[in-house]
Amino acid sequence: MPKLKKNLTLFDVYAMSTGAMFSSGLFLLPGIAASYTGDSVYLAYLCAGFLILPAMYCMAELSTAMPKAGGTYYFLDRSMGPLMGTIGGLGSWVAVVFKSAFALVGMGAYLGLYLDLPFTLLAILLTIGFGLINIFGAKETTLLQRILVSALVVILIGFIIFGASEINGTSGLFPNHDDSPFFSSGLIGFISTIGLVFVSYAGLTKVASVAEEVENPDRNIPLGMTLSLVTATIIYTLGTVILINLLPPEELHQSLTPVADAGRKFLGWVPLDLGVILIVVAAIAAFASTGNAGIMSASRYPYAMAKDKLISNKLSQLGRHGTPTAAIILTVIAMIFVLLIFDVEGVAKLASAFQLLLFGLICVAVIVMRESRIPTYKPGFKAPFYPWLQIAGILIAFWLIIEMGILAIAFTGMVLIGCVLWYHFYASGNLERRGAIFHVHQRLGQQKYEGLERELMTIIHDRTQAQNLSYEGVVARSAIMDFRYGKYDPEHLNQLLGEAAKRRFADEDGKDLEYESIFRHAWNFRPIGDGVYLALKTEPTVPNPELIVCRFGPQAQIDIPNIDNAHTLLFLVSPPKPVGLDLRIAGHLAEVVQSDNFTERWLSAKDEKSLNEILMRDDHFYHGPAKSLPFLRDQFGKTVGELELPQSCLIALIERQGALIIAKPDVVLMENDDIAIIGEPEDIAKLS
Repeated sequence: MPKLKKNLTLFDVYAMSTGAMFSSGLFLLPGIAASYTGDSVYLAYLCAGFLILPAMYCMAELSTAMPKAGGTYYFLDRSMGPLMGTIGGLGSWVAVVFKSAFALVGMGAYLGLYLDLPFTLLAILLTIGFGLINIFGAKETTLLQRILVSALVVILIGFIIFGASEINGTSGLFPNHDDSPFFSSGLIGFISTIGLVFVSYAGLTKVASVAEEVENPDRNIPLGMTLSLVTATIIYTLGTVILINLLPPEELHQSLTPVADAGRKFLGWVPLDLGVILIVVAAIAAFASTGNAGIMSASRYPYAMAKDKLISNKLSQLGRHGTPTAAIILTVIAMIFVLLIFDVEGVAKLASAFQLLLFGLICVAVIVMRESRIPTYKPGFKAPFYPWLQIAGILIAFWLIIEMGILAIAFTGMVLIGCVLWYHFYASGNLERRGAIFHVHQRLGQQKYEGLERELMTIIHDRTQAQNLSYEGVVARSAIMDFRYGKYDPEHLNQLLGEAAKRRFADEDGKDLEYESIFRHAWNFRPIGDGVYLALKTEPTVPNPELIVCRFGPQAQIDIPNIDNAHTLLFLVSPPKPVGLDLRIAGHLAEVVQSDNFTERWLSAKDEKSLNEILMRDDHFYHGPAKSLPFLRDQFGKTVGELELPQSCLIALIERQGALIIAKPDVVLMENDDIAIIGEPEDIAKLS
């Protein structure tokens, strides 16, 4: 099945997270929130920014361990099983559809200040427009997101700088203390307000639904989310401080455009009312970015669920632009339906309660994945303070749901019931997949689901795509030792490993002694094919993965515990970073060893060069005369470091007059050399 393209950068992650937050949270909600708690409203925003940290860090951990489309759905499904995945997927989709539709209504309202069009019609046209942009590609979508968020942040920073000049120092933190108490509704009202404004930060985690499309997710997802949260917390807190200073309480509490109203107080000197116009532009950009990011993230839920057979397979198909076209169209239709039928503002608040439930479940998912102790669960980022941070996130989510009242609880229950019924009547009979929670059960004497370990191994392969040629590089420079007959005990085998290390590193300034000591330690072997056993070791002093291959003849007897009828032993030493690289290389080795006719070809190979070629993946490898490649005909006499090759291609070995030479940068390429080149298949093809 085609895969989504990995073309979202750190700035795209930042833009999506930031753009998904700044809409009603700043341009609509402050007045309503201030009516509940008074001047302490800015503290409510500040506290909410801290309270979302557990959910954010848990989402970041799961996103770097399993960067797959679907985000919350995928995490809950793989951790607690497809029933919880259905709740996470359908529930998230409904919540995001409602909230995105609400954002586009807000955008229509601000545009209505200058355009004489009905809000609903304008919102429907905007929904269709953003849907088309999403169909054309994630990169095109995030280009728009970059523009919108950049304009939004710049204008809001200007608003804060100019607005701060109107405040009288620290006294601006208590502007109405003579007329009303700082906590106008007491501590209970303040806590309720935190729950109300908490959802202003909910968009922060939307990037998890497009994690599959993020470049270097181990770095870009947690860093992008953190930068976005810092930006949002600062602007929310300082922005509301300005609002409570410039607008009288009664005016602020009644305003649905508080930022624009405050702007009129201190930007009247700007010609042509340009200051207020820029604020309106910022509001439109905020609502647009929320609606745009909402369509993008919401569409990935049905796409991911369809791939897992929880809904119709048609929604898993990618269009000609590499985007889930059918899922995007379904999302757009659902948003239009909501705009036409429902009171979007009221339902969007109820949908926020379900989002809080999902935040709590995400924290549970991290606990389940950690306690499952699956070897292939290797997040590139780990949430700190385990398990106390996760427990805090669970308690915060359910506490805030309760504070939102009986209607929010009832709506959450209705969505839960609907998701359970859908799973029971549509999907349950078609699935054998289970979550990581079965691995926790296995520790208590129950059963586990082996397929999840294999799937996580595949995800690790995809996460380390930038190092995808490391496998060929490791094989190309491996030390292959061919012992046809004889009996070897463990001590003798360690001696052979020492000799292999010397052979591989003898020309690297004493590295043979260092690596010999590494290889001469105890190993734990695992079968990866008929007669083939692999041992892995992580060693911080090794800069690159190193492989030693020992092939034994059919008469050999290897006296090593737990090994029967072995003809080949593989020893892989790798550095601890990047996370999962050793497992990815091991996966490639297993893939090659289990291929058709491997055993026959392997045992009949006549020399070490042939063994090396068999371990290579054909589509990533070329071995033959250098002069037969048109790409190289004009480059003979140049050093390897000077050669111009297709982007991913790399000369690994040179065979000259029967001798094998490691292709270091200062080695000169000669016309009669035979060469081994590794690279991506499309670049290998360019050589010819």
